[in-house]
Amino acid sequence: MEAIILAGGFGTRLKKIVCDIPKPMASVNSKPFLEYLFDYLIHYKIKNVILSVGYKHEIIKKYFGNKYKNIEIKYATEKEALGTGGGIKFAMKYAKSNEVLILNGDSFFNINLKDFLSFHKKNKSGLTITLKFLKNVSRYGTVNIDKQNRIFGFLEKRTKTKSGYINGGIYLINKNIFKNTGLSGKFSFEKDYLEKYCHKRKIYGFVSKDYFLDIGIPEDYEKAQTEFKKLKY
Repeated sequence: MEAIILAGGFGTRLKKIVCDIPKPMASVNSKPFLEYLFDYLIHYKIKNVILSVGYKHEIIKKYFGNKYKNIEIKYATEKEALGTGGGIKFAMKYAKSNEVLILNGDSFFNINLKDFLSFHKKNKSGLTITLKFLKNVSRYGTVNIDKQNRIFGFLEKRTKTKSGYINGGIYLINKNIFKNTGLSGKFSFEKDYLEKYCHKRKIYGFVSKDYFLDIGIPEDYEKAQTEFKKLKY
């Protein structure tokens, strides 16, 4: 299986702490956050990774080159920001497999990828999304699922504290997922695809209790400095 990592983020909310580098290159215990994602993928024997890059992509290319340990790296370099959806669609051109693993370059969700793949195949899903239950979802939108874990709706971020399932930022996607959607150029995967097509296509949620952290805000970025020392990768 191949993986695409979305690594073109600006890191707007981290600018006071992490400046002039792409967010996935933010240092956690003296190494880039992206390196933890690579080591996680190596643990599951994934050897081909496509980096979807844009902002300051030269920094990532200079650091990692075309290989990290036993992972071969390709770069899908955006000339202009394409958004999450446009970035995925553009990077898919470099993928050879029919099913592609997608990871956000600024979050770590320590799920068992073998179980994730099995769930995806069992449900004959065109798209499977990792879900994490949180008691406080004020930072995130929430995902609605039925008893079979099929996704039927997404809710916006809420100001009031409320529990629910959030999108964990790891997906298994069929390579032809955007076919016949008319989506092209710059678009949001979350808004323009997930929210609009969850009622029309088989999209499932894989619920996991495993460790999750999004480094998008300073508090959680600082938390990573301590908590990532416990990772086994």
